Amino acid sequence: MHITVLGAAAGGGFPQWNCNCRNCDGVRKGSIRAKARTQSSIFVQPDAGADGVLFNASPDILEQIRAKPALQPGRQLRDTAIAGVVLMDGQIDHATGLFMLRERATPLPLWCTDPVEEDLTQGNPVLRVLSHYCGVKRHRIALDGMPFEIPGVAHLSFRAMPLSSKAAPYSPHREQSVAGDNIGITITDERSGKKLFYAPGLGDITPAVFDAMASANGVMVDGTFWTDDEMVRLGISRKHAREIGHLPQSGPGGMVEWLDRLPPDTRRLLIHINNTNPILDEDSNERATLARHAIEVCEDGMLIEV
Repeated sequence: MHITVLGAAAGGGFPQWNCNCRNCDGVRKGSIRAKARTQSSIFVQPDAGADGVLFNASPDILEQIRAKPALQPGRQLRDTAIAGVVLMDGQIDHATGLFMLRERATPLPLWCTDPVEEDLTQGNPVLRVLSHYCGVKRHRIALDGMPFEIPGVAHLSFRAMPLSSKAAPYSPHREQSVAGDNIGITITDERSGKKLFYAPGLGDITPAVFDAMASANGVMVDGTFWTDDEMVRLGISRKHAREIGHLPQSGPGGMVEWLDRLPPDTRRLLIHINNTNPILDEDSNERATLARHAIEVCEDGMLIEV
């Protein structure tokens, strides 16, 4: 299967529009070696040139489509290679790009869990607004471990599992999460049996989550923060990474430790990287640490084959 990273940054992108941290200021001025990134999303196809699945619709989706012509194959007057959209959660940076896909002649095929549908109908009524345009044909993502398929996307199956993270701030579950606020998905190429585990928002790695990671040929997981107190030390927030649903990379029990436990031939990738994270600086000590652990940092336009 072919996985295209459309966007690799966390909410706000990189550089963030109002931020002058070392990373954002440095990438604007060219004083650090770093690449700008749009907000996180991937596009998964069974083969190059085939229709595929958009995972999360970020506010940057139009820019991402323009940057990747494969999403606009131009086979007819109005066309798209996006056969369906899967939402991993109901956060602004993963769902409000749906507004930009409204110029369709038929309802937008959308897969999400019940809690995400609730949040996007009530707290942030994206789906209700779209009913005035193309409409949405919503499909329920079950959390029973059963695989599902997406019409128009051959050879790929998808299996969702609930994750420990945080619902969107406008969700009634923000402080008391329910199963389905956030999910991870194992994507399987049924021809080869190869798998990718995708979880851009991940606050804790349970035995079930680790089993899914360890059984995959590649994992693309939460790379939001390097340290648990990253935002606190910068004076940007009073909350630590784990409090807002993100497992930091460093420190005891951090993502690096977990990724080290995977089989040696597993490809390890970080996505959803916050603008404050020092791993964005390609010459940083933190980036060198990841390299020593064979962990890759996703960037926009990156193509992964599994």
